Amino acid sequence: MKSIFIVLFSCIGIVHAQINLEAATQPNPTTIDSLRQQFSGISGSGKPTKGTFFGGHVGFWKEDLDVTLQNKQKYANGNSVTAGLIPNIKPIWDVNMRDAVIIVGGDGNYYLTGSTGRNIWKLNDGVELYKSKDLIKWDYLGLVWSIEKDGGWEKTWRLRHGMPVRAVWAPELHYIKKNYFITLSMPPGGISILKSTTGKPEGPYVHATNPNKPLLGGIGPIPGSFLIDPTLFEDEDGKVYFTQGPANFIVRMKDDLSDFAEEPHPIQIVEPDTAKNHHIKSCQANYQNKDLGFEGATLFKRNGIYYLGSTDKYEDRYSMMMATSKNIYGPYEGRYEAVPCNGGTNFFKAKNGDWFTCFFGDDAQAPWREKPGIIKVAFDKVGKITIAKKQPDFILNK
Repeated sequence: MKSIFIVLFSCIGIVHAQINLEAATQPNPTTIDSLRQQFSGISGSGKPTKGTFFGGHVGFWKEDLDVTLQNKQKYANGNSVTAGLIPNIKPIWDVNMRDAVIIVGGDGNYYLTGSTGRNIWKLNDGVELYKSKDLIKWDYLGLVWSIEKDGGWEKTWRLRHGMPVRAVWAPELHYIKKNYFITLSMPPGGISILKSTTGKPEGPYVHATNPNKPLLGGIGPIPGSFLIDPTLFEDEDGKVYFTQGPANFIVRMKDDLSDFAEEPHPIQIVEPDTAKNHHIKSCQANYQNKDLGFEGATLFKRNGIYYLGSTDKYEDRYSMMMATSKNIYGPYEGRYEAVPCNGGTNFFKAKNGDWFTCFFGDDAQAPWREKPGIIKVAFDKVGKITIAKKQPDFILNK
């Protein structure tokens, strides 16, 4: 598929997005060198978490803020915990990470990845990966895909808000067709899919999609190019589907995941939630609040029901909004806040059959900022996601 037009129903209205290969403006090399000296491009191995995390350290949020004892509750005051909306949890590992996503690999181990580095709004080195047998002890597998060494179109620096950027946003590891694939995005919105050449989660990885251009999005600061947060889902029949960002379309992939196999299917939300305080403020004035969310898409299936999610600001919480359907292409219904403050992550089924959502903390009501965590979830009699009454001891602050 050489080019593709998509009608994107998002909070900025109807946007016609087309792949555009205009070259991005190259920043001054001196500016880039200065950024590299200021910020590490990796998060590294981290360490086990200790103590309380209310008002926890803000890693690389915004402009790498210096969070002090005096101002830290402005960024993570734990109101979602004290109000009884979520359990009194702590991170599963003390490492800088946004967009935390965990899967169970083909070897039975858990794998964790996400947006890493000291300041992803400006730069990072690529995709880092962590491994665990039990969700408790994590081993650092290092940088499994490097922008500089392994990148194609991704190597190009761009300008975002007038500042140079080159960073991977919201990478996800997927075990599909008995191999490992990574989805990733880079501002201002190019998307790629990578595949392991060894069948191992640590790679090495090459492009499944065209290395010379994004699967979707532009490589320069152009209208309609800001497409982020891609995800994949393999159905029971082996077909693989793609969505991204606001989850406003779903499209089936070719068997080798090199491109789309069809035109995208726009997603309709039945009886949309139009309450203003259930949507990010930037969407309220420009759209009629008929969207599912604005970024951080997720998609999974349980007991014959498809769960489609996208992140929004629900009563100022950065939460994954969920809707369900018995058809992969919808329409989807029942938009609701599944787990407060869990936006930008995923849901996964553990080896013992329990279900969890990941967590990383993005808003002031969260108990910490930008560290990976999990919350055990349950499903009620109609399949709606709820928070499980009993949580694993190792994630609780005691």
